[in-house]
Amino acid sequence: MSEQNKQDKTDQNTGTVNETPTTLLLVRHGNTPTTGKILPGRAPGLDLSDQGLQQAEEVAQQLSQLEAIAEIYSSPLERAQQTATPLAKLISREVRIHKLLNECDFGEWTGRELKELYKLPEWQQVQKSPSTFRFPSGESFMEMQARVSAFVEFVQRENKGKIVVAYSHADPIKTFLCNALGMHLDMFQRLTVGTCSVSAISYTSSGPVVLGSNWHKQLSVKVS
Repeated sequence: MSEQNKQDKTDQNTGTVNETPTTLLLVRHGNTPTTGKILPGRAPGLDLSDQGLQQAEEVAQQLSQLEAIAEIYSSPLERAQQTATPLAKLISREVRIHKLLNECDFGEWTGRELKELYKLPEWQQVQKSPSTFRFPSGESFMEMQARVSAFVEFVQRENKGKIVVAYSHADPIKTFLCNALGMHLDMFQRLTVGTCSVSAISYTSSGPVVLGSNWHKQLSVKVS
């Protein structure tokens, strides 16, 4: 039996295809010493705090109860990889680094204090019309949206009908959700993605379905 037939079985009575969706579980990294204070962006060397390490252990315990996770992917940044490591150990999987899951490139804003950025007139553009904004010497939100879409295509191609866990950052995860919900990018700031929260999207031939977002502690959905 081909892999396609294993995943998409035809009901002999109705002739319809019982499709197994591809499920993407998106996990934001845990707390760091600068969470809520600094815009770290892609600056290297930022590790999880003790609280963040504990969060990573807790979410790993929850995710390890799900059936047959096929792959674990992570942003290249240390804080994301450190969040992914406990799950990888629990289910004996390798953490695969994928650049499309990287944090937004904040360019010249990288490393700046949030309380200072809030005062900039450009901050209102980031909040109200991000689709029109590019970070100085950095990435635009439209470019981030494009690479998020490319990762979805990659997962659907390489892991059709399977469960995949991807560790990333707040803005990319909000963009995954925004795309799946059919929302304009300018609305993505209305979504909340807390540290070490889990969001789930199911992808079928009929389109994406958001199973839930910003879960903490308890995962209240069955994925299959």
